[in-house]
Amino acid sequence: MIAGIVSYGAYIPYHRMGREALHNAWGGFPIPGEKAVAGFDEDSITMAVEAAIDCLGKTDRGSIDGLYFATTTSPYTEKLGAATIACVLDLPAEIRTADFTDSTRAGTTALNFAIDTIKAGSAQRVLVIVSETRQGGPGGHFEQALGDGAAAFLVGKKGVIAEIQDRYSISDEFSGVWRVEGDVFVRSWEDRMVLDEGYSTFLSKAMATLMEKNNLKAADFTKAIYDAPTDIRRHMRLGPKLGFAPEQIQDSMFLNVGNTGSALAPMMLVAALETGKAGDKYIFAGYGNGADAFIIEVTKGVAKVSGKRGIAKHLESKRMLDNYITYLRWRNAIPIDAARRWARDAQYPTSVSLLLRERRSLLSLCGVKCKHCGTAQYDQAANSTLPIRVCAVCHARDDFDDYSFANKKGTVFSYTHDNLAVSNDPPVTTVIVDFEGGGRATFDMTDRDPEQVKVGMQVEMTFRKLYHSGGINNYFWKARPLRA
Repeated sequence: MIAGIVSYGAYIPYHRMGREALHNAWGGFPIPGEKAVAGFDEDSITMAVEAAIDCLGKTDRGSIDGLYFATTTSPYTEKLGAATIACVLDLPAEIRTADFTDSTRAGTTALNFAIDTIKAGSAQRVLVIVSETRQGGPGGHFEQALGDGAAAFLVGKKGVIAEIQDRYSISDEFSGVWRVEGDVFVRSWEDRMVLDEGYSTFLSKAMATLMEKNNLKAADFTKAIYDAPTDIRRHMRLGPKLGFAPEQIQDSMFLNVGNTGSALAPMMLVAALETGKAGDKYIFAGYGNGADAFIIEVTKGVAKVSGKRGIAKHLESKRMLDNYITYLRWRNAIPIDAARRWARDAQYPTSVSLLLRERRSLLSLCGVKCKHCGTAQYDQAANSTLPIRVCAVCHARDDFDDYSFANKKGTVFSYTHDNLAVSNDPPVTTVIVDFEGGGRATFDMTDRDPEQVKVGMQVEMTFRKLYHSGGINNYFWKARPLRA
């Protein structure tokens, strides 16, 4: 059987910013629409986790043999993001993990490697996740154009919903968009050269060559799904040059999400699969220092896919961020007043040994469930180094099963707003959550309107950044209001 996509998922941050607010701050050339903005506690790893959870659903985590993570905005220069994500998802330790980076083609490159791994028989199922939080310099075109988002695909041979029938890749040194060590913001050369000599040349060549190789014409495809530059006019011009009608070209989501770098083409593919029908044929391509092109045919298995937020539901669920200063604060582009009391990173200095010892509790949000009475408990004080040994209800001793709280919904039992704590999104909201199926614990709350928080409101868990200490990003789970 041909290797292909078994499942898909996506993530778009809850917050959006109208480009008019960015234009009003600096002037210059206005761009219509809005862009997706990662929260102050989000990065490429936390968004990758969200997309992966959407992709996997109830999939047996033990059936996954590999995880490939693609991004140009990893929070670490030397540390494997894929390994962190695998731990958060509670995947087996024996899986293959790898990061793909340094190009906006990283996502399609990772997909190519996943297919090769499966065809070689080295793995049965590989999870490919692409996530980006690229930044443009304040006042520039990229600040308005770039958005944040992620996509994920489970690749395998059984249960395929979209067969990958053929592939073609071309490499070239020229990119025109880059960052060097220490750069925060994306750099670019003159637009005409970047688009004419790079994007338009290599992306069209990869797609045309693959079509010719398979004796296919534009009319044979249901959708043309290919990378877009930050100038979306060039995106719409490329398709007709290859014979595609405007209605065949997949929307680039530029007006409501923005350009998400290496995650853009994969997110567009997710959007196409959401409305795909058996027999649909796609040409799919990513660009960056060359191009990758794929011929994909949707199978009847796509009709069984359900329960995903994907692109459509994430687009419907949003909150507008209309304060440009808040946006700059979230991007750490401006300093904020120091705390007048001990900061969290001073109170809780990072311990690498503790992170290792408690990684399932902290990263996977795993607790225990009593084998006798079914009571679920989470060790809130993981840094006490004392594991739960006695059931809080029946007092049975040392007789528990592992129990994950990460995918459990809950209700707010109590809450508080801390207006004195320093935060990029004040006030700091802390909630006590009663989980469905049992268990109670305390978490910070994110993506919330403080005025809307109340006892009894429904929440779900989301993996987020807590703070940075000693060169280490500290992650944990937070509660958030249910997203549609």
